[in-house]
Amino acid sequence: MAITRRFKETIQSRALRDPEFRKGLLRESIERMISGDTKTGKALLRDYINATIGFEKLGKFIHKESKSVMRMFSDSGNPTANNLFEILAFLQKKEGVHYELHTT
Repeated sequence: MAITRRFKETIQSRALRDPEFRKGLLRESIERMISGDTKTGKALLRDYINATIGFEKLGKFIHKESKSVMRMFSDSGNPTANNLFEILAFLQKKEGVHYELHTT
């Protein structure tokens, strides 16, 4: 199912005014990927990127073409571990958070 423009605008609007929402979106995307639900994790991360920094700026910061970064987080995209962790580290630093994995 395609995401509507209104949904994207709603996510972006909320992300711009609510830091806790942004942090939660980033955290949830990481948790989903770690738990094995990479499809949902990538979709959430794509929403986070679109709502905050955008793919063009992200690409510049990590020295990758924006279209390449967009492909990584498409439905069929498969980012390498190096690319994924570089992006996650950058986004955490930008957001001012540091997520750690703990056993339960």
